[in-house]
Amino acid sequence: MSEAEVADGTKAEDGEARCPLGDFPFEPEHPLAPPKEWAALRAEGCPVPELTLRSSGAPVRVLTRYADVHAMLSDPRFSREVSHAESGGSGTREQHQRWRQLLSHALTTQRVAELRPRITAIAHALVDAMEAGPNPADLVAAFAYPLPVRVLGALLGVPEEDWDRLTYWSGALLALDGQDEQEIRTAREDLLAYLGEHVARKRREPGDDLISALIAITDAADRRLPDGVLVQIAQGLIVSGHETTSGAIAKLVPVLLDERSRWQRLLDDRSLIRTAVEELLRFDVNRGPGMPRYLTEDVELGGEVIPKGSTTLSVIDAANRDERMFPDPDELDLSRSPNRHLSFGAGSHYCLGQALARTELQVTLEVLLERLPGLALAIPSAGLVRRGGLLTDAFEQVPVVW
Repeated sequence: MSEAEVADGTKAEDGEARCPLGDFPFEPEHPLAPPKEWAALRAEGCPVPELTLRSSGAPVRVLTRYADVHAMLSDPRFSREVSHAESGGSGTREQHQRWRQLLSHALTTQRVAELRPRITAIAHALVDAMEAGPNPADLVAAFAYPLPVRVLGALLGVPEEDWDRLTYWSGALLALDGQDEQEIRTAREDLLAYLGEHVARKRREPGDDLISALIAITDAADRRLPDGVLVQIAQGLIVSGHETTSGAIAKLVPVLLDERSRWQRLLDDRSLIRTAVEELLRFDVNRGPGMPRYLTEDVELGGEVIPKGSTTLSVIDAANRDERMFPDPDELDLSRSPNRHLSFGAGSHYCLGQALARTELQVTLEVLLERLPGLALAIPSAGLVRRGGLLTDAFEQVPVVW
């Protein structure tokens, strides 16, 4: 038995494979490095281990291999609702799929492309404010946190003077600013009231925005959506689109700055920005627990039958480093192509906002490279502190100088 096998715990002394012990999620040795347990879990003999959630002590099946995670994301038997696993029901799931289909007809790549100049202008305005303020600055507070919600405000047709209110409400719902329960409840109520008024206004005065497009699509098909449904869709876009993209910016930029040659390569060749964004998404080491899914039937996965009712978690960022899929997976290759990472999901769980997120990340690099070519971390990367969120575990702060 090799020294590596002893270290990672993938084989026992009798030669039989076993799983590494420990609670989930795992703790990495460096903020920008993957937990070492990921590689052990991907090894032969430990396909779908049952681990213990660190937060609750509950048992959970953890998926880390590319093939298994892809299968889960593409399989409707893995439900987001625990009630579906218990009853086998599909009513809510069917409604969810109808809403996804509706959004896919409104949130098109053409709409995102038309929004790109606005996104660029928003990014430049944030850099203007950074340059007018102190140096060093916190890239999270100054850029990564406000940019996505301002973009979502523009997408939804919210007046620019209300973008800061959206930012506060979204941050409160995600508990990003340490709000107490009363503040969170008040923020939710205020956001829903505002969106209700906004939807009613768009019915009276439609514009070139996503809410107006949803109204037009459903009215034309004689399937008028209640205002409450449109409010739920808008709220969902704001909350999910804010945290995920903000977190991505706050994590991916430090990866580039951690080794100066990476940033310099993009300075020298801006044509690499698109492939660089895809590779940075693949290379991410989000160690959060992810979105739990519940089995509505027995499912065979990794050569093992996982029973109905089991709670599963897919570690997408571990799957994105699976050597079975990606050559030299622990090397950051800014020109890697093709790059079939799973950062935006797959199948029925593919992220509808992926075109918008990709555009925001591309514009982020374009603007920062143009405006702040000397951008650098103001502290060693080992000092970056991660903050757990609903969907991501972004950094609390990213101090930078330029």
